[in-house]
Amino acid sequence: MHIVDAHEDIAWDILALGRDLLRSAWETRRLEEDSPVVTSNGRCMLGLPEWLDGGVTVVIGSLFLPPRHSADNEWSRRQAYADADEAHRIGMTHLDAYHRLAERAEAITLLQSQTDLEAVLAAREQGLPRLGIVVSMEGADPIREPGEVEEWFARGVRGVGLTWAAGSRYAGGNNAPGPLSDAGRTLLPALAQFNMLLDLAHMAEEAFWEALERYDGPVAVTHANPRAFVPTPRQLSDPMIRALAERDGVMGIVPYNRFLKPGWSPSDGKEAATLQDVAAAIDHVCQVVGDAAHVGLGSDFDGGFGAEATPAGLETVADLGRIAAALEERGYAEADIAAVMGGNWLRLLRRVL
Repeated sequence: MHIVDAHEDIAWDILALGRDLLRSAWETRRLEEDSPVVTSNGRCMLGLPEWLDGGVTVVIGSLFLPPRHSADNEWSRRQAYADADEAHRIGMTHLDAYHRLAERAEAITLLQSQTDLEAVLAAREQGLPRLGIVVSMEGADPIREPGEVEEWFARGVRGVGLTWAAGSRYAGGNNAPGPLSDAGRTLLPALAQFNMLLDLAHMAEEAFWEALERYDGPVAVTHANPRAFVPTPRQLSDPMIRALAERDGVMGIVPYNRFLKPGWSPSDGKEAATLQDVAAAIDHVCQVVGDAAHVGLGSDFDGGFGAEATPAGLETVADLGRIAAALEERGYAEADIAAVMGGNWLRLLRRVL
């Protein structure tokens, strides 16, 4: 069984937080003990040993940088942009970080083709330690105009989300409602030309529906949970979930307590949510669409929260495999569990790559 995690802010961890993700998450925690990084961003969950030991075969790694007006702490401000030119420059440094990471570790491959993907899968099946990373842009402001999509594609980007929570030049976000802008409508055909995966996460609902209608390439929501559990604009309603499945898209469930338990706060403690809550969110998607073929994992680990804000039983990315046991407890068949844990994302990524 291959585990695929559809959203991790890897470059953010490296550049904003100064973490070396080739070392163990536990070692990073030791080094950051009593550090203000932990106060703001939580206890580290990502590291190469944990990816490999936990059976995580593929990760979609983001290019995430916030607009300056929404940068609310020291670490956000280090990577924030004021305009499109600055977004382009900082975004390229994030992409550089992925290339350097792959150059430093033989076990890491940036996946730019089906050949790359199949090689990583085959190596894992032979017992060799390998991790494939697909790079995707979380918020499209680093693309200054549609003609630059080719440049980003040539450097390895294979997915683009038009916006982040605070909105972008291209679309409304979950904290900044609105439709696609004219620039967003113009950008979509350029993305389709390169078969980019369009990530609808963080989109305002109006923008979500418009993008889904206009875009004829592959689509996904890499990290969001059912609105039926936590009724906020950040999550997906049942009609949105069904529409995504009708396009053969996949939705990545986030094992983050705030997305699993309405009103959760740090004072409630890690144990207020369990792996069964994660399984329940996955099960809800399956019940809405009528199968287990359109849901997976999208952890968002280290994306502004750490281990203390994840369900009991999850300490690092190596523990993602424990979600399979929770699904088994709910009566899911082995084939459906394998699909949820990674197979559904692999099916979609084969179309993208």
